[in-house]
Amino acid sequence: KRPLTGGQGERHPLPTPAAHRPASMGKGGGGKKGGGGGYPWWQHLKNKGGDKGGGRGEDDWGGGQAAARPAKPSTTGTQLQRTLEGLEGKSYPAYKDLMGAPWDMEGCAGCQVIFDRVQGDPYAPPSWVRVRLPSSSAKFPRDYVSKSRVRNVALCDFLTRVLADMLRGGTGTDWTKAVSGGGWSGSKGGDLTVDAPGQYVIPRTSVVVTTDYVEARLTLSLPARGRSIEGYRAAEIVGGLMDVVKRSLHFDALNQDALERHILSVEDQEACRAQLADLGLVAFVADGSVLPRKSGVDERPMTTKDDPNLVVFESPPSLSCEITVPNKGTISGMGIKRGITMIVGGGFHGKSTLLQALQVGVYNKVDGDGREFVVTDLSAVKIRSEDGRFVGCANISPFINNLPFSRDTTAFTTSDASGSTSQAANIVEALELGATAMLIDEDTCATNFMIRDAPMVELVAPDKEPITPFIKRVKPLFEDKGVSTVMVIGGSGDFFPVADTVVCMERYRASDVTQEAHAVARRHGREVPDSVPFPDDTAVRILRKEGLAAEDKVSAKSLRCITYGSTEIELTYVEQMVEIGQAKAIMDAIQHLAASHAYVDGSRSLVEIIDMLERALVGEGKPVGHPALDTISRDVPCPFHALPRRFELGAAINRLRTARFIRGNGAAPGAGRPAKKGRSEA
Repeated sequence: KRPLTGGQGERHPLPTPAAHRPASMGKGGGGKKGGGGGYPWWQHLKNKGGDKGGGRGEDDWGGGQAAARPAKPSTTGTQLQRTLEGLEGKSYPAYKDLMGAPWDMEGCAGCQVIFDRVQGDPYAPPSWVRVRLPSSSAKFPRDYVSKSRVRNVALCDFLTRVLADMLRGGTGTDWTKAVSGGGWSGSKGGDLTVDAPGQYVIPRTSVVVTTDYVEARLTLSLPARGRSIEGYRAAEIVGGLMDVVKRSLHFDALNQDALERHILSVEDQEACRAQLADLGLVAFVADGSVLPRKSGVDERPMTTKDDPNLVVFESPPSLSCEITVPNKGTISGMGIKRGITMIVGGGFHGKSTLLQALQVGVYNKVDGDGREFVVTDLSAVKIRSEDGRFVGCANISPFINNLPFSRDTTAFTTSDASGSTSQAANIVEALELGATAMLIDEDTCATNFMIRDAPMVELVAPDKEPITPFIKRVKPLFEDKGVSTVMVIGGSGDFFPVADTVVCMERYRASDVTQEAHAVARRHGREVPDSVPFPDDTAVRILRKEGLAAEDKVSAKSLRCITYGSTEIELTYVEQMVEIGQAKAIMDAIQHLAASHAYVDGSRSLVEIIDMLERALVGEGKPVGHPALDTISRDVPCPFHALPRRFELGAAINRLRTARFIRGNGAAPGAGRPAKKGRSEA
C-alpha cells in the first residue's frame, strides 16, 4: 500500500477498506482542524467557499505549507485582463468581443483562454470558456496520457475533481463566488464552474488531455451591474482562474502519489471487468466492499459513523473466486456465474442494495467508494416495468400475444404502455441492442408479467391470457440467447427450480442457499416450466428521420428527464444513468442524429445507427485522448458532456414520443448493411 504524504513531511498509511476515507488529491497541508492526509474531495462538492466540517487545510491542493487567504489573485496585467478592464461600464453585449482567436496569457507557461460562447445577457445561461495549457508546460507522464484509454480517462477525471474543488473554494479564495440579489442594478454573475464528477470515473468533456495539450472547459457567468459590464471584476476572476490552473493542471503541483493511486485503481477495475467473460462470470463482488450508501440521494459510502452496524461484503465460500489485476494483485470475492441467479432474503437485509451495486458495476469508481471492485458485464441492463411509457414498433410477441381486437404484438406501438407491455418492451429493446445480462428486482416488476400461480391459471384459462410469464422465458433466454439473469425475489419461490444459483442476504451477509432452495421447490411440487425455445426475431426496426428534430428548445436539467422541444423524454426508470452530463450528451446526440446525414438515412436499423454513433463517441480509430464526445457538440466544444452507454442512448430514442420506426423483414443487419423496409410503421 502506498503511503500519502502529509504537509508536515510525515507518512500516513492508507486507510483500511472498512474506513473508506477518500484519498486526497492535492499536495499538502495537515488540515484546518488538524487532520492530515489532504482534502477529501467529496466532502466539499455540495458546499461552496469554505470548509463546513473540518479536515481540510486551506492549501491542501497546492505545495508547501497552508497559506493565508489571499485577498486578490496573483495573476494580473495580462492582455485579456487589460481588455476586460477596458470594458468596464460598457453595455453587456460588448463581452461578445472576447470571442475569436485564443487569448495568450502572458507569464502563465503558454496558457491560452478561449471564449467559445458568450452570453448576451446577465440572466442568460453562462458563457463557455476553455483554458488550454501546452503539454510541455503541464508535464504529465506519457504513461498517464497516452498509454491506454482507461488511464487517460482516469487522469482527466482526477484533474476535473481537483479543478472543481478549487473553483468551489478549495484554495481558500473566493473570487469565483457568484453574486445575486441587490435588484436590477445590483452586481450579479461571476460564477466560474467545471462539471463536477460524483462517484464514477467516466469519459467527460470537462478536461481533455492529449499529447499536445491539457484543456479545461468551464462555464462563466460574466459579471455585470444591471446590464453594464463589471470589467475589473471579470479581470480578477480571470486572474484567479490562472492561479487555479497553475495548481491543478500542472503535474508538479499535484499530489503525485494520489494521482498515481487514482489512475492505477481505475485501471485495475477495468482489468477486473475485462476478465469476467473468460471466467464465465456476469459479475464479481470483492470481499471488503461497502455496498450501502449514505442515503437515497447521497451516493457516498456509508460509514460506521452513519450506522455502527455497517457490514462489509464477504463472499460465501462456495461462490468465492479470485481475480488478478495488474496493480493491486489478487482480489478475492463472490463470482456470479453466467446463467440464472436469484438473490433472496427478508426485507431490509440487503437484497436490493446488492443489486443496485451490480447495476452500477458497469462503471469505474473513485478510490474509496467502497464498490471499486463490484464489477458487472458491460452489457448488463436493468429491467423493470414502466407504466405509461411510449413504445414504438417493438416485437413483444415472445411475451405477449393475442391481445384484444387482434392487436399486432410483433410491431407493438402505444403511447401509454401497461406494466406488462412496458416490461416486455424493455426486455426486447435491450436484447435488440446486444444485452448479455439482465438485472431485475421483483419489487419494480409487473407481477402478472413475472408469474401466474395455479389458482390464477385455473380461474383465467391460458387461452384467455395474452402474457407468457417471464418464468417460462428466463431459462430459454440463457439457453438459446446466452442472456443471463440476476434477479431479486422476495415474494415467490416459483423461480427456485429454474435458478442455477440462489444467494441469500441476511443482515447484509451473503450465503449460498442453492441446494436448500431446490429442495424447498421439490417439497412444494415446484418444477421447471416446460421449455419453449426463445423465438428468433428476424426483423429489424428502422429509425426514420421524421420526429428526431426538436420543434423548440431542448434542455436536460436533471438526470431523469430531457425536455425535447414540445415533448419530454422520461428517463426516470432508465436506472443505470449516473450523471446529468450523460443526459445532456444523449440530448445532443439525438439532435446530432437529426441534423446529420451520416446516420439516419431511411434504410439503417436503429442498431446500426447506435453502433455508428457509439464508435464515434468512444473515438474508435482515434489517438488516445482525442475528444471524441465533441462529435455531438454543435459549433464549439461542450463543457458538460459525459459518455452514456449504447443502452441508455437507445433507451432515450425508444422513449422519444415523436420518433418513428419502420419494421423490416430479414436477418438483423450488421454494421453498414441496410435493412429492407417492411409493412409496419410507428
